[in-house]
Amino acid sequence: MKKLVFRWIQPVTLVVIIAFWSLVPKAVAENSWTIVIVSALISAFVQGLEFINERHVGWRLDKREFFTDLFYVVLSASLIAKATTKLADEPLGAAKHALGITTAWAQHSPWIVQVALTVFLIEFGQYWMHRAMHNTFLWWTHAPHHHITQLNALKGAVGNPIELFLVSLSVVALFDLEKSATFCALGILTAVSSFAHANVRFDPPRWYSFFWTTIESHSLHHSITYLDTRCNYANSLILIDRLCGTHRDGESVVVGQDERKRLTIKEQFLFPFRPLIAMMKSQQPA
Repeated sequence: MKKLVFRWIQPVTLVVIIAFWSLVPKAVAENSWTIVIVSALISAFVQGLEFINERHVGWRLDKREFFTDLFYVVLSASLIAKATTKLADEPLGAAKHALGITTAWAQHSPWIVQVALTVFLIEFGQYWMHRAMHNTFLWWTHAPHHHITQLNALKGAVGNPIELFLVSLSVVALFDLEKSATFCALGILTAVSSFAHANVRFDPPRWYSFFWTTIESHSLHHSITYLDTRCNYANSLILIDRLCGTHRDGESVVVGQDERKRLTIKEQFLFPFRPLIAMMKSQQPA
């Protein structure tokens, strides 16, 4: 029974999320607090699975890891989300209105198509931003995320604030979509990302791992050597890696960059400025 549960729990969870947003009253489905509460419940649910079917003892959650992860989850859901709304989504919406851009075709599409479109738009943008972070100067913002030395359900939120802001950007605001469809898509992405970071031994159907990112593919992305991390960039929709030629099979048990040095929150925040700090220190008189 346990084997059956952990084979189907990922796809079944996605079905439940879709069913929830398609069936609840509109007032609930489009309430901003609904996505906050549901996302928190999804994260807590996946985190709890780590205590039932642990994948690696070396990734076992302790108090320090949990409260660090929780700090970043709250940061992402509050300050980062607010910054994304004010600095990206609202300006995009204003530009759309000023230019008279309309996407009635999107609004009049079947609800499930709107959900799928939102998932793709968010993931396609994140894929290219993430890929750029591994191949340009933006690595300095993303490297802290690769200093984590274990994977757990909330680890997807851990990173430098600049990176967290950059990966939250999307063009969804340019499309006329039902709010419930957008929230449903966000719920799906929260679940898949949590599963892909969780210290849980899953055995998903092959079709699921063809479309969605799993702990196997994402742990490989967190390999200890930089070159080995340049694959499986998609946060949730691994299909994009397959289409763009950056997918690799396999998994990694040992994760973490730079001799697996775990960074404190302060070190995570200061990491992108290390070259500047080093330059300033070198110019100080002896």
